[in-house]
Amino acid sequence: MTKLSVICGKASEDLGGKLAKKVNANLVKSDVRVFPDGESKITLKGNISKIKSVVVQSFYPPVDTNLIQALSMISKVKETSSEVIAVIPYMGYARQDREFLPGEVITMKVLAKLFKGAGASKIIAVDIHSLIGLKHFTIKTKNISAIPDLAIYFKKLSLKNPLIVSPDQGGKERAKEFAKQMEIDYIALDKKRDRKTGKVEIKTKKVDVVGRDLILVDDMISTGGSIINATKFLKKEKCGRVFVACTHALLMNDAGKKIKKSGVTKIVSTNTIPGKTSIVDVSNTIAKAIV
Repeated sequence: MTKLSVICGKASEDLGGKLAKKVNANLVKSDVRVFPDGESKITLKGNISKIKSVVVQSFYPPVDTNLIQALSMISKVKETSSEVIAVIPYMGYARQDREFLPGEVITMKVLAKLFKGAGASKIIAVDIHSLIGLKHFTIKTKNISAIPDLAIYFKKLSLKNPLIVSPDQGGKERAKEFAKQMEIDYIALDKKRDRKTGKVEIKTKKVDVVGRDLILVDDMISTGGSIINATKFLKKEKCGRVFVACTHALLMNDAGKKIKKSGVTKIVSTNTIPGKTSIVDVSNTIAKAIV
């Protein structure tokens, strides 16, 4: 009898395949047909464990499509498996974890109900944008960090007097942990974001980074506004090379090109979202959380 099966959605095929090998599980692939009106029809191909299954699916753009596919797969797998663990490498909607402005829907609260209703017994996320979002879930949740995996990559590079930089105070703890893993120092810039327009500006006046190679660390990069502003500021302060390290590289609207144009040498992200920059594999870290 198959004790463990890994079911990977179309959004996480590569990562799901790697994870199945790491945990010695039976891999079940999903065949997805999208109708002209946008509806998804999913067929799971492979043997699903009666004991325990892991459904792997990120929901990056198209967010709602990938989310519905994740919920649909969980529901189908639950018909066979006693336990269904939902691995959401990139948790879309995580920024909507509280009511910032009057009348806003707390979408993470909605997701919590949907995943429980679909049959998930546990949620595993990688570097979720805010841990507050997981507090809305009534099933077990676990957030795991990709920082050790990213740090291993950067340790192999020949960097000149490197320094970890967080583009804002909100990411200070992330920068601190990254710096600890690499055994180097860190700083956090002050930024201000207009809640209505989304415009970001750096409030920090002066930093001592002359000639130093910098690693700008963030959990996710969407449009890249924070990274671009931080890079321009740091370049004016006469720093060396600027590298960007993030777990989730959404890179919307040519953000990758814009970031490079601002003076960034290289963007390094994990395979929670597949793409040109996703060169750090987190399957081993996820495997440890499952076993």
